[in-house]
Amino acid sequence: MAAFEYLFNAVIGLIIWVVIANVIMSWLIGFNVVNRHNRIVDMIWRTTVSVTEPLLGPIRRVLPSLGGLDLSPIVLIIGLQFLQIFINQNIFGRAYG
Repeated sequence: MAAFEYLFNAVIGLIIWVVIANVIMSWLIGFNVVNRHNRIVDMIWRTTVSVTEPLLGPIRRVLPSLGGLDLSPIVLIIGLQFLQIFINQNIFGRAYG
């Protein structure tokens, strides 16, 4: 059971880091620090968007519009951490004791 717990926590952690990378990339592209015409930048951007958009899209549809401020990554990270704590305590915690 410890292997499943490790895998679950690693996947949640990886998703959180990809969300953070996506936010940072959007800032760098938005402020014209990096250019999407660069193949490596475009590849990283498309990868992070393809991983995060299925998770962020439903949250964006529910959250009210705040102009240019997108709070969906924050909501997603908080939700993932809540899920991680809940599963660790209630599923994996019961397996050990």
